[in-house]
Amino acid sequence: MNISNKIMLITYPDSIGGNLVTLRNVLKEYFEDAVGGIHILPFFPSSGDRGFSPITYETVEPAFGDWADIKKLSETYYLMCDVMVNHVSKRSKEFLDYLEKGEASPFAGMFLDYEQFWGEGRPDERDINLLYRRKDGEPYQSFVRADGKTVKLWCTFTNEQIDLDLRTETAKQYLRENFNHLASNGISIIRLDALGYVVKKRDTSCFMVEPDIWNVIDEITGMAGDRAWLLPEIHDTWETAKKLEDHHVWSYDFVLPFLMLHAIYTGDTKKLAGWLKVAPRTQFTVLDTHDGIGVYDAYDWVDEEEAASLIERIEDRLSYQFKPLNPEKKRFKKAYQLYTTYFSALHENEQAYLLARAVQFFAPGIPQVYYVGMLAGENDYAALEQSEDHRSINRHNYTVEEIRDCAQRDVVKKLRSLMQFRNTFGAFDGDLEVTVPSEGILIMRRTANDKWAELICNFADLDFSICYMEQGITQRLKL
Repeated sequence: MNISNKIMLITYPDSIGGNLVTLRNVLKEYFEDAVGGIHILPFFPSSGDRGFSPITYETVEPAFGDWADIKKLSETYYLMCDVMVNHVSKRSKEFLDYLEKGEASPFAGMFLDYEQFWGEGRPDERDINLLYRRKDGEPYQSFVRADGKTVKLWCTFTNEQIDLDLRTETAKQYLRENFNHLASNGISIIRLDALGYVVKKRDTSCFMVEPDIWNVIDEITGMAGDRAWLLPEIHDTWETAKKLEDHHVWSYDFVLPFLMLHAIYTGDTKKLAGWLKVAPRTQFTVLDTHDGIGVYDAYDWVDEEEAASLIERIEDRLSYQFKPLNPEKKRFKKAYQLYTTYFSALHENEQAYLLARAVQFFAPGIPQVYYVGMLAGENDYAALEQSEDHRSINRHNYTVEEIRDCAQRDVVKKLRSLMQFRNTFGAFDGDLEVTVPSEGILIMRRTANDKWAELICNFADLDFSICYMEQGITQRLKL
């Protein structure tokens, strides 16, 4: 495995110039030394959800490139990709074989029969209300097999995605084979998408079911041996991130994005500093991703009243101000996310944006920067109006010409300098000290061996400075 403590770019395979070859060329020309790894969002043939309904993991979607392009990228960057451990596409060869052959299919055990799971007379109203559902109604789809039998199969997400039954050896073998295939083609980290949903158990919410989920995580994360690092992706409260740390499993810091907005808009650094002191050290940090900015993840650090007040401050930049959003998606619960680019969430304030990135880069863990964020991208309202998906506001596909123009902007140049410093200065492999000497001030100091770097932030005027010492000489980073 080729993994290093350097910033990882998150991008779709076609969002930076249209394909994997252009992605490599753009990074070399405009962002050399600023990016150490790349999380390439699903680059497989897919039946929906912008790649998250893979038909197969065996091939690269020809429109993006081929395995040679993936391996070429892996020579320069450590690579991450997704495996949807909760579900497969209903157009996958495994599922189509099951529909054709029924119980005689070697893949029959991969899929979770909804009626067999519940048993006679269930689910009742209590069962359904207890479930953590990602869509209206009961989480199943009905299919008529070639033998004429109608079956109900568990379906948590979209109708293109049929859930796996990870209690069966068939489903486990499916994952093992794909993990090993990806590792052999240059993938160092496999992101376990939707892992929190894999345990289905009666009389529970069927989300992060304890203690069962910890046994499943242990089993799944061991499936690739030492060939690839398996990283859970779980949106939940901050306690879950701490539990992952207790189980020696890496996690995502989905708390940081909302707390950063809170600090910038209120000038209060206490909550942000409090989280930075206790946040897992074994984590990837984000401000933006291909999804929205989580709200529920920061619950208990920011209460409902504070969250509502903050959301009102940025509401003019949120997707639902320009296009109706299902009211259920706007409740302060686990599914609540804010759809906007991070730069627009800060009202395109360049100083605030650079401050947020500086704090992220000093935070514990390995930073990830979404491609729209790397280019300080604003909301794409045209894409939002043309799509049913509110996340389109933050998924602009950049042409090479647009990238060239973005790279010349002052805010992008300064962000690139911050990224290069984070990737090349050795203090970020060491300890973190966080202090709040006075109201609105945040100081973060990273120390390793004879090197240190210190970030001093004033959230009242959004000013910050970075000093560092190397070989006994103290210097100030110029942006």
